[in-house]
Amino acid sequence: MTENNNLSSPLQAMSRRELRELVRSQMQALLEQGDFKGAKAILVPVQPPDIAEAIEGLPEAMQVIAFRLLSKDEATEVYEHLDSSVQQLLLEDFKRQEVLDIVDKMSPDDRARLFDELPATVVRRLGEQLSPSEWQATALLLGYEAGTAGRIMTPEYISLKESFTVSQTLERIRALAPVTEIVYYLYITDTARRLTGILSLRDLVTSQPDQTIGEIMTREVVSVNTSDDQEEVARLIQRYDFLAVPVVDREQRLVGIITVDDVIDILEEETTKDIYALGGVQSDGDNYFQTDLITVARRRVLWLLVLLLTNTVTGTIIKSQEGLLQQVVSLAAFIPLLVGTGGNVGAQSSTVVIRGLNTDEIRAMGPVQVVIREAMAGALLGGMLGAIATVWASFLQESVLVAITVGISLVAIAILASIAGSALPFIFRAFKLDPALMSAPFITTAVDVLGVVIYFNLARLILRL
Repeated sequence: MTENNNLSSPLQAMSRRELRELVRSQMQALLEQGDFKGAKAILVPVQPPDIAEAIEGLPEAMQVIAFRLLSKDEATEVYEHLDSSVQQLLLEDFKRQEVLDIVDKMSPDDRARLFDELPATVVRRLGEQLSPSEWQATALLLGYEAGTAGRIMTPEYISLKESFTVSQTLERIRALAPVTEIVYYLYITDTARRLTGILSLRDLVTSQPDQTIGEIMTREVVSVNTSDDQEEVARLIQRYDFLAVPVVDREQRLVGIITVDDVIDILEEETTKDIYALGGVQSDGDNYFQTDLITVARRRVLWLLVLLLTNTVTGTIIKSQEGLLQQVVSLAAFIPLLVGTGGNVGAQSSTVVIRGLNTDEIRAMGPVQVVIREAMAGALLGGMLGAIATVWASFLQESVLVAITVGISLVAIAILASIAGSALPFIFRAFKLDPALMSAPFITTAVDVLGVVIYFNLARLILRL
């Protein structure tokens, strides 16, 4: 016991990244030497999430060996934190009974998430071997549509009746605590399992033993429906600082709860998906850096082809103005400056609007207000950048009219880019599409095309050509 405490003290002082790398490197060295007892000892003071990350960093052949060093209880908890690709690798290498022991002890929501990643034949085989109660709980979750509250909830919660006394409730908590997800929130239901109230553990332990639950519970309950989108659930928990939120069906019957740790996973998943979309990369939810290169190329090539075809339009427009460029060759020198700046301004506007839509920060403002605000910002940015560009252009060549053309064009392009960058995400959302699809590469290319058109038309007007 003393040895474990001595080990944990320096480990606690380290960052999680340093800890993971230290455990991984030492465990790999010991496994290569065949010192399994030493490798097992290293894992004693380490938390399950850190053990999982350390195992993921090992060579594939060592991952199975390292996992087998864990006790049965540790193995189940660590397994829930592993990446899905490592989970599947371990399933393939385990003996049948070892697999069943781990899967049967997993919480229903984690088990449902694992089954989502496995082939149907494997899921069916595992399901047949699970205990009836565990399979029923998992099948309930798998019956809901992916990405909804019903799919990510857990049916492991503590429910009470209003007639229970405080002392009776405490006895019930002691009995059910080992098999429930959390005990901080207690849910009160009627005879038809309809949710009627909620009680915090703090309110329970500070009440008199003979008081009934009906006297101390809170009847105004914030809940979500099984069909609600998981991202909306995450926002609700984040807004109210909940540790968990109850999930009800259409008849308002309590069917499960969603805990804050599940919400963290959802937020990470949704943020990753949006960031990939902003970069024009398709995402199926798996680890990008563990995906084979053929799949990576396939996901990225679609947007690149769209951008390639769109850029040919820009080239065609420039070629159509060959006569103008022959008369004023210096106009060509400023094309990259104008289209590049316009693309950057549009990308900034789209980024802030898409993020605002995802976090509900702009819910108090309508789309028109947001677009007008961004257009005004674009005008200010264009004015500042246009003045600088005009001075710079006048130094680069003799024609003041060309410098004025560049400056005015930059103002017009900045306003156009801001409007496009802020309006297009709203248009995509109106058509039930992901606003993140209106990504920076797409807006940049669209602004390039329109920016070149504006530039050449202003040049003809100002230079009278």
